[in-house]
Amino acid sequence: MFVTRHSNVVDPALREKLWHLYRRAYQQTAEATVTHEMLEQSEFNDQIAQDSNRVWVVWCESLPVAMTLVSTDVRVTRWLSDIYFEKHFPERFNAGQVHYIVWVVVDAAADAHGANSLLARQALSAEARDGALLVFDVPDLHQPGPKGGAAELLYRMAKMVGDVELLPLSTQRYFALDFATSARTNSVHSSNQADNSQNIDRAVLR
Repeated sequence: MFVTRHSNVVDPALREKLWHLYRRAYQQTAEATVTHEMLEQSEFNDQIAQDSNRVWVVWCESLPVAMTLVSTDVRVTRWLSDIYFEKHFPERFNAGQVHYIVWVVVDAAADAHGANSLLARQALSAEARDGALLVFDVPDLHQPGPKGGAAELLYRMAKMVGDVELLPLSTQRYFALDFATSARTNSVHSSNQADNSQNIDRAVLR
């Protein structure tokens, strides 16, 4: 396996290969988590075509088997609040050092450990050279608690390329108000009312 780095990806053949990898590898995450939406192909193409985004790809011969995209300008992403980072990390934000891992995908049929190690060494080395504040989010699927999980794994990989600190930023929980029972109750109530009304009508007609 080997790694290539890209930005401003507009070649149709390469774009299609990367899109199929993304769609194939991201499906499970999109199905299992509330917030991790799967991009449409046009949105995906926009992301890999931006000059401010770094695309790292692991290849097995002629097939891409893993990929990560790092945004180096959070002001143009829709997933992070630039206002938050401007307030809490003003010097890093103004220096353009707040970067964001938009996605990491690995083909289920690939050697996940080897692919992740290659991606980490290449991508994280570049972030370390930039002195970046590299932001990432992890779904419950890979991070069931504040300790361990994918965050700890990425932290250990980052320590291989430079001095680094893992900073917890925020936790967001999703809830839903389920009115299904209320709807069924109302439906039964309405049905009973209709039956009673019919009985009354029949009684009056007699």
